[in-house]
Amino acid sequence: MNHILKLVKDVISDTCITIILNTHRTKPDKLQDPLALKNLVNQAKMRLQKLDDKEKSKHLIEKLEKLSYSIDHTYNQESLLLFVNESICTYTRLPISVGNRVVIDKTFATRDLIRAMHQETNYFILVLSEQQVRLIEAMNDKVVQEIGNPFPIINSHLFPTSKAEKKNAQIESNRLSEFFNQVDKEFNAIHYIHPLPLLICSEASNYHEFKKIADNEHLIFPVFIKGNHLSEKGQVIAKEAWKVVKKYIIEKENKRLDELEEAISKGNYISDLNEIWEAIPSGQIQTLFLEESLFQSAQIKENNLFLVGDDQRQSENVVDDIYDEIIEANMNHGGEIVFVPDGSLKKHNGFAAITRY
Repeated sequence: MNHILKLVKDVISDTCITIILNTHRTKPDKLQDPLALKNLVNQAKMRLQKLDDKEKSKHLIEKLEKLSYSIDHTYNQESLLLFVNESICTYTRLPISVGNRVVIDKTFATRDLIRAMHQETNYFILVLSEQQVRLIEAMNDKVVQEIGNPFPIINSHLFPTSKAEKKNAQIESNRLSEFFNQVDKEFNAIHYIHPLPLLICSEASNYHEFKKIADNEHLIFPVFIKGNHLSEKGQVIAKEAWKVVKKYIIEKENKRLDELEEAISKGNYISDLNEIWEAIPSGQIQTLFLEESLFQSAQIKENNLFLVGDDQRQSENVVDDIYDEIIEANMNHGGEIVFVPDGSLKKHNGFAAITRY
C-alpha cells in the first residue's frame, strides 16, 4: 500500500482514472467480481468517450481494459483499486470494504488507500513462546493464512547444556533475546512486503521482552493475547485476537472523538467545508475527521467549493470527491486524517476539523 500511495498521491494530469471495487475472498461471491469490475470499466469508458481528445480517450480505454483483463481474481481481498492515466497503469488490493465507484479527475482518488493504512482489521498474529513462534495473518476474526517458511521458527539454542550455563540466568536470558531478535528480523522482512500491524499472543513476560528488542516497536499493538496458545488451531487464535483488536480499535476511535469534543469546547474547531478548505494552505488544520462512506462532488470556482449532484459530475472544474482533495491537501500541509464509522459525526454532517490555533 505504501509504495502505491507514494506513486499516485501527488500525480496531477488532465485525466486520472480510479476504479474502486468491493471484492470477495471466497466463492461463490468471488465469481461475481470480474463482472462487477467489467461494469465499472464500462462506466469509465462511457465517460472517457466524451472527452474532446478522441485519440487520448481511445488510448486510455485500451490501457484500462488491458489492466482489468490482467487481474487474477483468485487473490482478491475486500477491495480492488485501479489507477490509470497517460503514465501510470497499476492496481492494488485492500483489506477494507469500499463503495463501488469510478473517479475521473485531475488527480487519483487515494482516500481508500489512506483509510486502509489507518485501519487495523487486517493484521498479523505472532504466536510467541520460548520454544517456537508461529505467524498468522488475520482479517477480523478469520484466518487469511498461516505464514510458512521461515515460520514456524524453532528455538534450538534456548536451553543451556553445561552446568555452568544452567546456573547463569543471564546467559539464558541473552539466548532468549537472540532468538526473539531472529524472529523480529524475519517478521520485518515479511512486513516490508505486506505491511500490517502485529498482535502478539504470548505470556506477558515474553510480550514485554519482544517489544524491548523489536526494531519497529510502533508496529506492535499495545495490547496482546495472554497465555501460551502455541498448540491451538489458527482459527481459534484469530477469534481470540479479534476480541482484543476490536476492543482496542473502538477505544482508540472513542479517544479520537473525545479529542474533537475537547477541541469544540476550546473553540479549536471548524465544520464548514469552505472554511476548512481555506484554512488548509496556512497549515491551520491539525486533524480532519471524516465518516468512512461520505463522498461528495463539488465545483471549485475561485477557490470556493460548491457542492453538486451526480448529474453535474461532467461539468467543468467539478471534482468527483471533494473530501479526497481535502484529505490530500491537508496531509501535504502536515495534517492528519481520522476515519470514523458512519453516523459518528452526525451532528457535524459527517465532517469536522481540529485547528492548531
